[in-house]
Amino acid sequence: MLHPDQLRDPLPPGPPPRLNVNNSLPALRRERDWSQQQLADRLGVSRQTIISIEKGRFDPSLPLAFGIARVFGKPIEAIFSPDE
Repeated sequence: MLHPDQLRDPLPPGPPPRLNVNNSLPALRRERDWSQQQLADRLGVSRQTIISIEKGRFDPSLPLAFGIARVFGKPIEAIFSPDE
């Protein structure tokens, strides 16, 4: 029988690798003819936040990601996907 420590994969030293996240915000905005400012206003964030998310410089917090999904009427995974 295996010892529980043998079941875990050892973690490499240091921080985990950064997961890049792609998003479909620009396309979803275009479908609705919304500007970045209009989307920002709907979400209660700045236009700069929307720009940063769209360009991949900033990943939204989980509550913001849920808000984005709700505004577009889509599940989070339909808007955000990991870059593999």
